[in-house]
Amino acid sequence: MFSLLQLQSDTLANAASNVVVEKIATNNEISVLEFIVKGGFFLIPIAILLFYTIYVIIERYLYISKASTIDNRLMLDIRDQLHSGNLDLARSIAERSNSASGNILKEGILVIGRPIAEIESNMDRAADIEIAQMESRLGHLGLIAGIAPTLGFIGTISGVIKIFYSISVTENISIGNISGGLYEKMISSGSGLIVGIIAYSAYHLLNGKIDNFALKIQKQILEFVNIIQKA
Repeated sequence: MFSLLQLQSDTLANAASNVVVEKIATNNEISVLEFIVKGGFFLIPIAILLFYTIYVIIERYLYISKASTIDNRLMLDIRDQLHSGNLDLARSIAERSNSASGNILKEGILVIGRPIAEIESNMDRAADIEIAQMESRLGHLGLIAGIAPTLGFIGTISGVIKIFYSISVTENISIGNISGGLYEKMISSGSGLIVGIIAYSAYHLLNGKIDNFALKIQKQILEFVNIIQKA
C-alpha cells in the first residue's frame, strides 16, 4: 500500500515538474524579430548596409548581364558589311546592338583607314571605359565586406563592456546575468558577418563576370583586326 502511494506521489511530482518546464519553455520562446532586436543599436547600420548590398547586387547584376552579352551574329554582320565596303552600315549595325561589345566595335569602325596599332588602341580604350562602367559601385561591396563584420564586432565589444560594468556595480556575477547579456550581443557579430559574407561573395562573383567579358572582348578585338587586314 505504501509503495503504491509512493509511486502515485512520484508520478504526480513528475507531471507537475513537466508542466512547469513546459510553461517556462513556452514563456521563454521569442520571435525572430525580437531575437534580432536584442542585438542592440549597431544592428541599425548593419541592416542599412544589408539593404544597400542587396540593391547594389541586383542593380549591378542586371546591368552587367545586359552589357556583357556578346552576340556572335553581330561580328558576322559587321564583317559582311566591311567586306562590301559599307562602313556606315557596319557602324549602324554596331550602334543598334546596344551592348558594350557593339560600342567597342563601333569605335574600331570609326578609325578604319588608320594604322592597325591606332585602331587597336582606340578599341582598347573603349573596352576600358565599358569595363569601368560595369565595375561602378562594386567597390562599395568590397568596402561593406570589411565594414559590416567590424561594426558587428564593435557592437559585441560595447555590449560586453556594459555587462562587466553592470557586474562591477551590482556585484552580481551569476551565469544567467553574464550569458544572457553575451548571447544578445553576439547577435551583432553574427549579423555583421552574414552581411560581410554576402557582400564579399557578390563582389567576387560579379568581378568574375566582368573578367570573363574582358577576355571575350579581347578575342573580338583580335578578330576585328584580322577582318580589317584581310579586307
